[in-house]
Amino acid sequence: MLRMTLSTLLVAAALGAPVTAMAQSQGEIVRIRGDIVEAADSALTVKTREGETVEVTLADGWKLAGVGKAAVTDIKPGDYVGIASLPKADGGDGALEVVIFPPAMSGVGEGSFGWDLKPNSTMTNATVANAVKGVDGRTVTLTYNGKEKAISIPDGVPVVTLAAATPADLKAGVTVFIAARKDSSGAVSAQRVIVGKNGVVPPM
Repeated sequence: MLRMTLSTLLVAAALGAPVTAMAQSQGEIVRIRGDIVEAADSALTVKTREGETVEVTLADGWKLAGVGKAAVTDIKPGDYVGIASLPKADGGDGALEVVIFPPAMSGVGEGSFGWDLKPNSTMTNATVANAVKGVDGRTVTLTYNGKEKAISIPDGVPVVTLAAATPADLKAGVTVFIAARKDSSGAVSAQRVIVGKNGVVPPM
């Protein structure tokens, strides 16, 4: 059985451009969002949000993390976060989801880049410069690679943190987020899986 060590789990990199670039020569990066249909020791069958059923082989040394519920008020200056967002009609960005990473993962996958949660969405992995201000128009200012970005977090936006998980958490009906790789034959393999726990689903 595999043990998950958050200090070595590069989940943030799975949400980052550096991993995408590094893996281009080894196949296409695909992000799978959906519910487990069947779980085996070395493979998962997942029904994706698009309605497709995908067989995912778990690569040697694969890593697993769960998600735990958090709140906007948990975000503090100096925290390292990943926020998916969309441009707002009146300017700036509005968050679609927020992941608060463990301190050991600070700086991993840092940057702001295109994301596929929704059309035209962006993922920003960065350090919080200013915490949430006020109840209305809650905003965090993020700093990354010498740049700064302000993102508002509307009411109802999912906020999670990473939590421990075991392979026993991978069972039919559970929601997963998988950063996988598809080779030239169409086979899909994964080195990282994020699984929903206790009713909290991966929002990324």
